[in-house]
Amino acid sequence: MGAQRGESGFTLIELVVVIVILGILAATALPKFINLSTDARTAAAAGFAGALNSANAVNAAGCAVTNNVATAGKCTVESAATATCSSIGALLSPAITITAGALPAPTVAGSYYITTANNVALTTAGVTCNAVYGDGTNAGIAMVYTGTATGP
Repeated sequence: MGAQRGESGFTLIELVVVIVILGILAATALPKFINLSTDARTAAAAGFAGALNSANAVNAAGCAVTNNVATAGKCTVESAATATCSSIGALLSPAITITAGALPAPTVAGSYYITTANNVALTTAGVTCNAVYGDGTNAGIAMVYTGTATGP
């Protein structure tokens, strides 16, 4: 018989086991990476709702200080007849347009919508505004913010 060789390395079975383990790990981690775009759009909608809440609160506070007199950078006065949930987007810098009317199918990603039924008149006590952040689907992503009237 011949002498044994001093070869070393991985056997075929060891390589197959490692590939199977890597495949199982990839299959469990892949769904988490796929859902990141949905999570990002949901976070964007929540961020814009928070920005609308803050802009509205800052404007209402500025108007309270100036006795509802329109003052640049402090108070944007809207009459009760024209102040609606869709008008709050103008308080942001840069302003955003919240389109009032029927929700298109599909929604345009990055656009803001509010249905006619939800585009209610603002009051000095504040109302809840229910809008939609477009994400390219028929339903979009719901966002909720507060609207307060500031004018006489």
